[in-house]
Amino acid sequence: MRVTTIIAILALAGLINAPLQAADAGAGANTYMAKGCVGCHGASGKAPINETYPVIGGKPSDFISAELNKFRSGERNNPIMMPMAATLNDVDVANLAAYLATQ
Repeated sequence: MRVTTIIAILALAGLINAPLQAADAGAGANTYMAKGCVGCHGASGKAPINETYPVIGGKPSDFISAELNKFRSGERNNPIMMPMAATLNDVDVANLAAYLATQ
């Protein structure tokens, strides 16, 4: 019983501290290139290939995270972005948002 309580406390402590970890813009840059974001949004997110694609570089990280999560959940429907965002995990989203906010 005592061991179970200790394990539960440690697990909760890990969950509570998880959001406090800073996003990694460098990892976000790698994900941005690897996932092919550059193909539509340009190298810095500020030079889209054509006017159809939005400028995302320099946007606040909270905005980018929220939009990616909307694509992931299906709340925002886009046939290009939904499948791309579906491959991202929470860390990827945070890192991408951190990278794009620095552009």
